Amino acid sequence: MKVRTRDRFVGLSVLAFLFCAPVLARAQAVPITGRASTPNPQEPAPKTQTPPPPPVVQTVLQQPVGPATQDSANDLSVTVGKSVVLDLARPITRIVVGLGDFAEAQAVSPTQVLVNGKTPGETTLILWDTSGARQFFNVTVRASTFATHDQLEAVRRQLRTELPGQDVSVTTEGTNVYLRGTVADLNSSSRAVLIASTAGKVVNLLNVKIPEPERQILLKVRFASVDRTKEKQLGINLFSTGFGNTIGGESTGQFSPPTVSPTVGGSPTLLITNQLNLFAFYPGLNLGSTIEAMEQRGLLESLAEPNILAQNGKQASFLSGGEYPFPMVQGAGVGGSGAVTIMFKEYGIRLSFIATITPRNTIRLQVAPEVSALDFADAVEIAGFVEPAITIRRVKTEVEIGDRQSFAIGGLLNKTENETFEKIPFIGDIPILGKFFQSMSRTKDDTELIVIVTPELVSPVPVGTDIALPKFPQGFLPPNSNTPMHTPDAASAGQQPAPGTMPVEQLIESMKPETPLSSDSSSGSSSGGGSSGGGSPQ
Repeated sequence: MKVRTRDRFVGLSVLAFLFCAPVLARAQAVPITGRASTPNPQEPAPKTQTPPPPPVVQTVLQQPVGPATQDSANDLSVTVGKSVVLDLARPITRIVVGLGDFAEAQAVSPTQVLVNGKTPGETTLILWDTSGARQFFNVTVRASTFATHDQLEAVRRQLRTELPGQDVSVTTEGTNVYLRGTVADLNSSSRAVLIASTAGKVVNLLNVKIPEPERQILLKVRFASVDRTKEKQLGINLFSTGFGNTIGGESTGQFSPPTVSPTVGGSPTLLITNQLNLFAFYPGLNLGSTIEAMEQRGLLESLAEPNILAQNGKQASFLSGGEYPFPMVQGAGVGGSGAVTIMFKEYGIRLSFIATITPRNTIRLQVAPEVSALDFADAVEIAGFVEPAITIRRVKTEVEIGDRQSFAIGGLLNKTENETFEKIPFIGDIPILGKFFQSMSRTKDDTELIVIVTPELVSPVPVGTDIALPKFPQGFLPPNSNTPMHTPDAASAGQQPAPGTMPVEQLIESMKPETPLSSDSSSGSSSGGGSSGGGSPQ
């Protein structure tokens, strides 16, 4: 009886050993490199020591490792700030991560590996098991959707605050931020891009409402000038053709006296180059005189009102006048004569300005009006050509002014007096009689000039409205043909309506300044050899 009981106990022990031996052998035969803990000799070692898993676990993947010895590759995806647990069929002996900046891996048990995402990117995870087989994982670390969502919400709040009532949507794809919708103007588009740039690289897909046409600015300029001149001259020249058997004359030299020349066997000859105002000659005494007694007054009034229209911020110019020719001698050398080239210079009424509408609804003007005229009184003679001088009145300034307001941007009040007095010494100092030996010239000039500018914001004349034109005293010839000189007719052309919105880049491209218009007329010139050569415009 006792023997039978003992045999039964021994049989149960054998069965328990056969069942537990494989499990104990597998647990004791697989050490984890770099992760095994060393027991303290003073304290009993625990049966199983497993590190606690991280608090955030994204998912659990089972990757069985078979008996094959070939390498295998798998794709693994994890988000920044989250973890993935790999369940393996065989115990592992070594773990390697390609780039530790993107992800990290650690063994939590002989058959479990915890992978943590650190920063967005890609790397490789390699595992070795007890049979020597390797297993590869292509690890992709994605950006945290929580941070991206939080940034997008902040951007949307700012867009709703800064651009109220405007349809703007924000989406992300990777590191790019996409803006879609319709905004009121380019300024709103720029502000939306500036706000969205805080969340990443911005791709601007916004549409902009087409703005209204720019307002036009009409500039009126008035040149008002009054020139007054008063001149007084008084002098006397005496001459003798034989008075007291004497031939000669007396003059202060201010006014050209007559020239008396004796002749052989005859009467002297008298040459008068300037008869002045009065001429007297008494033949019985052979005595005469020329008297300068003149008073002159001059008045010149000038009023010029050039008007010119331009778009906001664009330059405009105006010229009413002409071009006068003047010679230029070129290539003159020693012992030779140079070529004379005819050049041309503009004169007349010129107006150039740039008008810009400010946010204060005022108009900032850069204006340079000019009035010039030919002055033959100060002309010079060059190589046989009489070249007049040019009198110029020019103003250049920058002012800010309201619509339909006026500014006197320039003014001139110039008064001059010039007096010349000449006499013959001693004799000219004798009372009463000395007046015959004196001469005097006095000139007074008075100039008044004012320049007034008046800008106006104007609109085009509506269709069908009569436009004011100058009144022509004489009628023109009737038209030779009754065919209208405009084709096609705008009323029947079927114009397409303008779109309400367009992409931002297309609107910016359409608003770029055009190539400046070149309207300079190429004035011809001609040249000829010799100092007396000349030419005419071609």
